[in-house]
Amino acid sequence: MDQLTDTMNQLTDTGRRAQATAPPQVARLRRAISLFFALDGFVFAGWVVRIPAIKEQIHASAGALGLALLGVSVGSVATMLLTGKLCRRYGNHPVTVVTAALLSLSVALPPLTHSALHLGLVLLLFGAAYGGLNVAFNAAAVDLAEAVRRPILPSFHAAFSAGGLVGAGLGGLLAPQLSPLCHLLLLTATGLVVTAYAGRVLLRTPGPTATGQGPRRDGTDAVPGRGRAAVGRTVGRTRLFVTVYGLITLCTAYGEGALADWGSLHLSADLHTGPGAAAAGYAVFALLMTVSRMSGTWLLERLGDTPVLVAGGLLAAVGMLVGALAPQLWLVYLGYALTGLGLANVFPVAVGGAGALAGPHGVAVASTLGYSGILLGPPSIGFLAEAYGLPGALTTIAALAALAALLGRVVGRRRVGRRGRRRAPC
Repeated sequence: MDQLTDTMNQLTDTGRRAQATAPPQVARLRRAISLFFALDGFVFAGWVVRIPAIKEQIHASAGALGLALLGVSVGSVATMLLTGKLCRRYGNHPVTVVTAALLSLSVALPPLTHSALHLGLVLLLFGAAYGGLNVAFNAAAVDLAEAVRRPILPSFHAAFSAGGLVGAGLGGLLAPQLSPLCHLLLLTATGLVVTAYAGRVLLRTPGPTATGQGPRRDGTDAVPGRGRAAVGRTVGRTRLFVTVYGLITLCTAYGEGALADWGSLHLSADLHTGPGAAAAGYAVFALLMTVSRMSGTWLLERLGDTPVLVAGGLLAAVGMLVGALAPQLWLVYLGYALTGLGLANVFPVAVGGAGALAGPHGVAVASTLGYSGILLGPPSIGFLAEAYGLPGALTTIAALAALAALLGRVVGRRRVGRRGRRRAPC
């Protein structure tokens, strides 16, 4: 562990950017964590494309299926804070490997069920593994980003998005050829192979230690002689900042979840497009989100966290207003594309900020609030659509994106101000 930390210390120059060439240990660790992100997106997308077949298999009504699918969200949200505690006790790397194995195994269970109740129960397990893995590998990615002093978290989320695109595309090709059980067993086998390969790297490479000065992970500052009241204020500020970052993730995840479920329906119901054109709308959103995340590190190194948060939120707000209210198909596509570009890096930056402040607990809090947004988004859009129409309901995505931009601006200014006052001479 000391050797890896020393190597990472040599990787950094002035504490702002890492040099271009990473040592082999860091490169292997980054690839391994990226594989877990990609696996997560791949497995989840593969499951999603088989939901219609599972519904037909268990003869569930739309309402019963909706309640069963809540098991994924409930299991995820309920497990995230617990996973943060497990990461602090056992380390991010072992928890990542264990939860990835559980996710790979549990994805094969839905085809074995014969009722909506049984499906909901196995999806609780699947959701728990999914939520736990998201906390664990995000915490591992935050630690690595701090150690190398580069904002590399968006690249990991790009791997997740790319894995989701591959999983959805492959699932669409395999769905007519394979039964749900055979398809999902194939996902299980793939997941276990990837977990075994990437897990060896994580288990043999201890978690890196972040370098440089700054707040400790318990929320206190490395300043000798501080009184208990001062430490208490620091802890309180840390919790406040972590909560604000969590609210930012909630605002952006609300948009991702709502657009995934309702974006295509808006095109077919309100613009009267065919199924292919409707499906292409979400594909544009997902593709531009992946591309934006691939360039996220470059943007963050040149602009910084706060400008990316603010500009991303505002771009998504403008894009979603266009996507929800425009009367022409090409304008809606443009709006969806701008929304994907804007939202892409807000979530990883916010999770990274929370993790930098409070370690796995910060990641768990931000992720829990974020996935609560995914849970709240689709049903909220449905209720609002009944009262105001679907275009009006989709404008709430724009409103929350603008709120995320405002919160990003506030938390950025407050943190800069606090650092400036600590450095001021007495």
